[in-house]
Amino acid sequence: MKRVLSIIFGMMFAVTAIAAQTLKVSAIPDEAPTELQRKFEPLGKYLEKAVGMKVEFTPVTDYAATVEALAAGKIDLVWYGGFTFVQAHIRTKGTAIPLVQREEDEKFRSVFIARADSGINKLADLKGKNFAFGSVSSTSGHLMPRSFMLNEGLNPDKDMRIAFSGAHDATALQVAGGKVEAGALNISVWEKLVAEKRIDTKQVRVFYTTPPYYDYNWTVRGNLDKAVIDKIRSAFLALDAKNPVHAEILKLQRATRFVPTRVENYKSIEQAARSAGLLK
Repeated sequence: MKRVLSIIFGMMFAVTAIAAQTLKVSAIPDEAPTELQRKFEPLGKYLEKAVGMKVEFTPVTDYAATVEALAAGKIDLVWYGGFTFVQAHIRTKGTAIPLVQREEDEKFRSVFIARADSGINKLADLKGKNFAFGSVSSTSGHLMPRSFMLNEGLNPDKDMRIAFSGAHDATALQVAGGKVEAGALNISVWEKLVAEKRIDTKQVRVFYTTPPYYDYNWTVRGNLDKAVIDKIRSAFLALDAKNPVHAEILKLQRATRFVPTRVENYKSIEQAARSAGLLK
């Protein structure tokens, strides 16, 4: 009996050890799941070598799921938008750590797009129109566009008919398909869709680009082993566009390079969220 128990406990220890050696990663679903998986695959392989752990990517169905999973310790590393990071930071009682962001995220922007035949040329023209945001929890697809609208005296909830597409690419395609007359999304997804010729700029055009703000980052749970956190941070900071393998990773992440970030960078987003009534 003792021998059987010893074997069972040995197997349990082995399973626990394997789990502990797996870095569990996720990302907010701001694009189609297949696109997120494609973008992450080479980065995951790179992190496995750099950190010395198996890397497992887990897609989720909504933004809130990443916040809850990080708080519960079910995932270790998450690609967040600025607003979702703020939510995660609050939900984890300030323990979530923003590690790095793309250099582009220090001055990120959103674009407002409209069908060419809509007659929309400025924010005020959105009154009475059908308009699409991305996800409710999206920084660049909802919170910051809403904030800039409010600053211009435009109330999305009263002045237009709004809908939520769930993702940046979905917003653009809804405008292109005529489901709505206008929408807001992040500038990097817009540029990618145009470059891939998935959007015809003769039919859909940008009519307003927001001022810059801090946005996306890679965040870890605060109780992750410090040595692992340091390895993850160093791995991102070591990515160099002069290295062909690194260049491909950076291209997929739509980044020139990664730089350190900190909680203070996202205070303005927290303030905007509170002003818009999206944080209590």
